[in-house]
Amino acid sequence: MEGDDMNGEVDDPFPMEDCLFEETFSNESVYNLSGHELRIKQLFGANLGVAAPVWEAAIHLSNYLAERSAELKGKRVIELGSGTGLLGIFAARLGAVVTLTDLPVALPPISANVGANTPSGGWPSLPPHFPSDWDLVLGADIIYIPETFPLLIETLVHLCRSGTVVFFCSKMRKEHRTHIFMRIICPYNNLDSSQVNINPYCVKTT
Repeated sequence: MEGDDMNGEVDDPFPMEDCLFEETFSNESVYNLSGHELRIKQLFGANLGVAAPVWEAAIHLSNYLAERSAELKGKRVIELGSGTGLLGIFAARLGAVVTLTDLPVALPPISANVGANTPSGGWPSLPPHFPSDWDLVLGADIIYIPETFPLLIETLVHLCRSGTVVFFCSKMRKEHRTHIFMRIICPYNNLDSSQVNINPYCVKTT
């Protein structure tokens, strides 16, 4: 299991102008997901922005994967925008071979959480690389900045081959145009065809 950054052309995708988490503090929480106890440290600080907390979508998608745990064993999985790493760590606990990705500033907290949840047998060690033959692509609440949608589409086109399955779980925020990405942009770019199976598992607003 490894972590690495995804290089993009967006200078700063975190909404720093909102002054999220200006004061730095940490909070460690224990999450019990289908019999797996995960200890996740959330490091809140202005430099991490939205990468700091565990978002609801990550928990929902983890529970969704738990229902399909038998299908994950041995699968090559990449998570986009891992944040705290909860979703990818859980997928690895279910037997997948996982690569976690995020911006460089988020990698130290992710690595700390990966280390804190190492199983007794250790994690498999693989060199970081980004081929085009992943079995499964995961993303939890990463569809919220319309300016990054073209980059996300390019990333999916690169990572996915015929038969790749993509699971995205997002809160459907109208102001972030999440629904437009799921219902219009993906089909327009043929990402719901035989090239890749997009499964828009979404957490809708109430």
